[in-house]
Amino acid sequence: MNTQKTLQSAQAAVETNPMETLPLDAFDFPQLHPGDTVEGFVVGITATQILVDIHYKADAVVDPREIERLDPDFMSGLAVGDPITAFVIHPEDKDGNVVISLARAQQEQDWRQAEELFQAQDVFEGLVTGFNRGGVIVRVGRVRGFVPASQLSSRWQIQQDAEGDPEQRWAKLVGQVMQLKVVELDRTRNRLILSERAAMRDWRKGQKDRLLGSLSKGDVLRGVVTSIADFGAFVDLGGADGLIHLSELAWHRIGHPSEVLRIGQPVEVYVMNVDEERKRIGLSLRRLTPEPWTQVGENYVVGQVVTAKITRLTDFGAFAKIDDAIEGLIHISELADYRISHPREVVHEGDEVQVRIVRLDPQRRRIGLSLRQAGEDSYVEVDWRAEAGQATGATDGPVNEQMRAALEPLQEG
Repeated sequence: MNTQKTLQSAQAAVETNPMETLPLDAFDFPQLHPGDTVEGFVVGITATQILVDIHYKADAVVDPREIERLDPDFMSGLAVGDPITAFVIHPEDKDGNVVISLARAQQEQDWRQAEELFQAQDVFEGLVTGFNRGGVIVRVGRVRGFVPASQLSSRWQIQQDAEGDPEQRWAKLVGQVMQLKVVELDRTRNRLILSERAAMRDWRKGQKDRLLGSLSKGDVLRGVVTSIADFGAFVDLGGADGLIHLSELAWHRIGHPSEVLRIGQPVEVYVMNVDEERKRIGLSLRRLTPEPWTQVGENYVVGQVVTAKITRLTDFGAFAKIDDAIEGLIHISELADYRISHPREVVHEGDEVQVRIVRLDPQRRRIGLSLRQAGEDSYVEVDWRAEAGQATGATDGPVNEQMRAALEPLQEG
């Protein structure tokens, strides 16, 4: 009887053995290879060892050499039960353990992120952490990215001192946050090339569309001169460029924009027109200052002697500037008391001469000047009154009134 019970108990034990309840593939662990990325959770932490359950036949151990180099903040925040991603270094060492790396796993994730950014051509923010003479270093997680100087935006190029030490040229960019795009990626060569210039093109395109929709003629904006061409200067208005045409740089004639502006110069500009269809913004510098001809009557009167600079010669006379924006004509008959066949017999371009204003027509933008009458005795009273006015500080309206009063009898005569 006892024997029968023993056999029944043994049979029951066999029937209830939990191993029989496991699926057939319970011990079919996946084959691990160096370079695999695996998921797991921390099961043990000591000063010299970190154990990770990666759902394999044995727990994995973090490479002991790596533990010494791990960030202390990371180590202090690590706890048993934390989920973790690991990189397989050795599927099985001499003790039968799987050796893993946490840092390499993070780097692997960062490379994957870089690949996603490269494929999608997304713009992202990056912090400049270093530099060399060829450009600046920006890390994408733990992956070292490089922005060559040619891929930096013009704002940094403008700010650099061309005469500075080439080795330190980009030192001031460390700590700056940049908008970037991945333009080249080669993991086998550990090469990640980034471009701020490409990112800024995309950003500026969207910014320009927004700016075009918000601008109106007559708006006054602040900007920075980004480039200069023979026909005008481009100004960055905060993500979009506008053009100041050569004719809108100053009220007086200029030969080249560099006479008025320099690259990198901050300026205040007047919005002349906005063409949303052609995506163009027309700007003016001169329209923020009074039009000189509207003030001619306040600053000059007939009979006044002024200093003028000869600007050009023609067969019928010589043109001369009496200030930066006002140009008058000395007719050939007003150049000398004797007959001449051409102005070059008396004056040359660039000469500075004393001339008298003999005609004044602001509406038609014309001033008649005379070289031969500059010292005539008939104007002595006018000149004396002008000098007296300047000596007393009455240099504006009162002087003009005095001169007009003095001129009345002369003009009537």
